[in-house]
Amino acid sequence: MIFQKENTTRTRENDIYVFILMKIIFFGTPEFAIPSLKKLIEAGFNIAAVVTTPDEPTGRKGTLTPPPVKIFAEKNGLMFSQPTLLSDDRFFEEFKGLEPDVCIVVAYGKLIPKRYLEVPKYGFINIHPSLLPKYRGPSPIQSAILNGDSATGVSIMIIDEKMDHGPILKQIEYVISKDGYFYDTQKELADIGANLLLETLPEYLNGKIIPRKQNDGQATYVGMLDRHHGRIDWAKSAESIYNQVRALSLNPGTWTTLNGKTLNIFRAEMVELASYDKIIREKNRLLIRASNNYISPTVLQLEGKKILPIKDFLNGLGDDNIIIA
Repeated sequence: MIFQKENTTRTRENDIYVFILMKIIFFGTPEFAIPSLKKLIEAGFNIAAVVTTPDEPTGRKGTLTPPPVKIFAEKNGLMFSQPTLLSDDRFFEEFKGLEPDVCIVVAYGKLIPKRYLEVPKYGFINIHPSLLPKYRGPSPIQSAILNGDSATGVSIMIIDEKMDHGPILKQIEYVISKDGYFYDTQKELADIGANLLLETLPEYLNGKIIPRKQNDGQATYVGMLDRHHGRIDWAKSAESIYNQVRALSLNPGTWTTLNGKTLNIFRAEMVELASYDKIIREKNRLLIRASNNYISPTVLQLEGKKILPIKDFLNGLGDDNIIIA
């Protein structure tokens, strides 16, 4: 299922020794994980194997679609495995048989069982896109944007048995653009995390970093976000709704209803206007009243229709009345 590839070269880059002889098993699934895997390969680290999640059905036809990390591994000739369950004894024995020195985890999507944690000499190293102990859990980037935070960051940590609980090796702060959307912020944090990993890993393997215990008293937790989190409540402030669109429009989606049909809002702006009208329709603009100001959707999609810029969307509506709920 997984095969080791030999590499016996040792290089030196920017006065930091790269430990080519050490075997790394990389755990990751989405696009967010690829910059880290790519950086490790480019730096010459020995990726003995990649572990990712199984292909999943997508779209209306349920077509099996491989995770991005699997696609990357195949293109780069890396050995990979897609265990359905890490509790599978056969897979664990194969994992253990590779005798990894360290494992790297980037958005794998599953908790690592204790018996795995005990195998590599240097443990499991994780990239988490928040300044831990804030935002432990699966949605740290979206939660930071949703809450209107001005900054977040990336933490390189050692995994233990609890979720995002282990000691910190290094952290870096990242300023969130006030108009930054999740997909842009995620891409930037993925690159920042990859660079920080490449800086941290040799220092950690050299014993130059003392892991720092997290302050559990300051910990906050975030869960999975689903479609009900994307339902817009127009009684909330314009700032709150704008943050909701920035954080959730890609996944799970931000939406309301227009004349009884689902209306997905992908991008929007806040508009200050001295008016209390619920809906203001202009030639190329639609303003929807929140509790204090207006939200102006700029890219949206009515149920059963294409994604459109606001001008084309309004042209398609004709003279129909607009009821938003």
